Amino acid sequence: MSDAMRISTFLDARAAERDASENTRLAYARDLTDFVDWLKARGLALLKAGRAEIEAYMGDCDARGLARSTRARRLSAIRQFCRFAVEEGWRKDDPAIRLRGPGRDQRLPKTLSEGEVEALLEAARTHGRPGDRLRNTCLMELLYATGMRVSELVGLPVSATRGDPRMLLIRGKGGKERMVPLSDPARAALSAWLEERDARSDKFRAEGKPPSPHLFPSRGKSGHLTRHRFYLLVKELSVAAGIPPSKVTPHTMRHAFATHLLAHGADLRAIQILLGHADVATTEIYTHVIEERLKDLVLEHHPLARRA
Repeated sequence: MSDAMRISTFLDARAAERDASENTRLAYARDLTDFVDWLKARGLALLKAGRAEIEAYMGDCDARGLARSTRARRLSAIRQFCRFAVEEGWRKDDPAIRLRGPGRDQRLPKTLSEGEVEALLEAARTHGRPGDRLRNTCLMELLYATGMRVSELVGLPVSATRGDPRMLLIRGKGGKERMVPLSDPARAALSAWLEERDARSDKFRAEGKPPSPHLFPSRGKSGHLTRHRFYLLVKELSVAAGIPPSKVTPHTMRHAFATHLLAHGADLRAIQILLGHADVATTEIYTHVIEERLKDLVLEHHPLARRA
């Protein structure tokens, strides 16, 4: 069995056992393929790599200037493959079992002010053709109202949005589902877009074409608006709003959703559920926005502070 076939077998098993997302599988495939290519250049096969080779490869990744998060993910892919190889009987030892990773950067997420978000929403309402404005407003209102990942947003099934819903059922990473509430502006934008979308679908039916099951349909292979197209759309709206495009991405809007809720007193556990984070530790990075509020809270309510 070739190294490529072993990697494919590992990825298929991982997808079946852990319900890994397609993006995760593709990232691990790239990571392991890069490792195999590095080994081949040194006359080694994947199953012959020992701890020294893995450490040397990680050092080379560092020398190439790869981000700490990328190096951590690559080592994770190698670790999981080595463990799988032992379980499958492909090798007797696990050379990666005692290796320590580089850790992850603890950079604070970039976010937007409430004024900047409102400027983006206003740009969506006024920028472009009338039909596109309805779609773009719905996209931006839903994104800011729910904090969805961009893949969750563009892939939303239209069936989940019928009946003027107060809550949206979102299917997230690993097939996990969660419910998120919709704000009144988001519901209004959704209702307006659905009317426009259904009118377009009627034209498709008249031409004998099947209607799309997605809220944001597209003629492309995926059948819905792609993440890349939405990324470009957000950049267009940032220019129209007078905000530097480098400052705005779909993920920045997700960060804005979380930081603004926390700044207005939302509970961290609630934010974790709304974002779909498996671990509250992932959500805790947003707490930098409430440091000043907590300081004021202590100074105002702590008995010793009052006595002073």
